[in-house]
Amino acid sequence: MDEAEVLEVARESIVVLVKVSAPVMLVGMIVGLVISLFQALTSIQEMTLSFVPKILIVFLSLIVFAPFMLHELQAFTESMFDRIVFLR
Repeated sequence: MDEAEVLEVARESIVVLVKVSAPVMLVGMIVGLVISLFQALTSIQEMTLSFVPKILIVFLSLIVFAPFMLHELQAFTESMFDRIVFLR
């Protein structure tokens, strides 16, 4: 395995990391923005108002996006196993 292949594996790993984490991060960011906007408009500065809904919605998004995340990780793992077999 030369330097180019190592860099290719590292690049693919980063792409998979972004693809797997992006849906949940985007949901959390959108929910946080909506809650912050609500707090700014109503002058309610309760800490639990921002924390509890965000945690619940992020948890639900993990459940919803779990099949997609599993598929991406499985495809990446299979490609890594194929590379290992090819090296032998």
